[in-house]
Amino acid sequence: MKKVIDAIKQFNKERDWDKFHTPENIAKSIVIEAGELLECFQWGSEYDYKQVCDELADVMNYCIVMADKLGVDMETIVLNKLEETRAKYPVDKCKGVSTKYDKL
Repeated sequence: MKKVIDAIKQFNKERDWDKFHTPENIAKSIVIEAGELLECFQWGSEYDYKQVCDELADVMNYCIVMADKLGVDMETIVLNKLEETRAKYPVDKCKGVSTKYDKL
């Protein structure tokens, strides 16, 4: 991930975009790009693979920028959240079902 993070930071630095990347603006951009990702599936299960990948990359790029702005390590927060989720959804209660944790 370091190569990706460094490339994104360099891209933004070259364009002097860092001044626009407040946590609020980045959060808005994540939601906007996630909406564009969702739009790829708006009318059914057929989708354009490249367009989905492009929109997914946009979401990920903004998430990386947000993590950098907040000074958090993405690997750490993702693994910590996975542990929390693992506790909410024990395999013996949730395997093969999509029930929310509070209804298991």
